[in-house]
Amino acid sequence: MRLEMTKLSVNINKVATLRNARGGNVPDVERFAVDCERFGAEGITVHPRPDERHIRRSDVFALRPLIHTEMNIEGYPSDDFVALVCDVRPDQVTLVPDSPEQLTSNHGWDTLANRERLTALAQTFHQCGIRVSVFVDPDARMVEGAKECGVDRVELYTGPYAELFPSQPHKAIELYRPAAERARDLGLGLNAGHDLNTANLPAFIHAFPWTAEVSIGHALIADALYLGIEETIKQYKYALSN
Repeated sequence: MRLEMTKLSVNINKVATLRNARGGNVPDVERFAVDCERFGAEGITVHPRPDERHIRRSDVFALRPLIHTEMNIEGYPSDDFVALVCDVRPDQVTLVPDSPEQLTSNHGWDTLANRERLTALAQTFHQCGIRVSVFVDPDARMVEGAKECGVDRVELYTGPYAELFPSQPHKAIELYRPAAERARDLGLGLNAGHDLNTANLPAFIHAFPWTAEVSIGHALIADALYLGIEETIKQYKYALSN
C-alpha cells in the first residue's frame, strides 16, 4: 500500500509576532498565508493565545475564508478558545496543554489523567465537523489514552527528538518509535511538530512514513529570512519527500 506524502502545515505565528512588534499591517499575515499555499504548503497553522502576542482572534476569522488547503488551529482549550474554534470551524483543531504564560508548547497532555475532559472536547468539536488532534509526548501510553478519548490524531511533541538528533540520530528515532507505531496500530492519524527542520525531517519521515502532517513555524520562518518563503517551502517539501 502506497502511503501519501506527509503534508506541510506552516505555522505563521512568527509572522504575526513581527507585525505586532511595530503595529500596522507589515508584514501582512493574510497575504503571507495565501502565499504559503501558493508556494506549495498543504496547510496553515495558527496558535491564538489569550494575550494575542502573535495571532489575534481577528486574524483567525480573517484567515478562514482565505485558506483553501487546510486550516489548523492549535491552543489550550479554554472556554474562549473552544468558542472561537467552533465559530471558525477549521479543518483541524490541535489541543495543547499550555498555560497562558508559556513561551511555547513544551510538553504533551497526560491523556489518562485528562481523559474525561479531552473526551468531552472531542465530542464538541466533532459535532462541528472538526478533526481533533491532541499534542502528546512520545509515550505509547499517552497515545493509547488519546485513542480512548475519541480523538482522530495525535501530534507528537518533537522537541526531544530535535535536541537529541544532531549527536545521536538513531537514539532520537528509537525514542519515538513505540509511540509512532502505537498510533499507527490503533488507527490514529500521526502528526508531528516542534523544532523540526530540513536537517532532521528526512530521518523522521523515513522512520515513520505514515506521518500525516508536520506543523513547522519557528525554523521555517527563520530559514525564510535568508532564503525567501518560496524557496524555503520548496526545501521543506523536498526534505519531506527525500
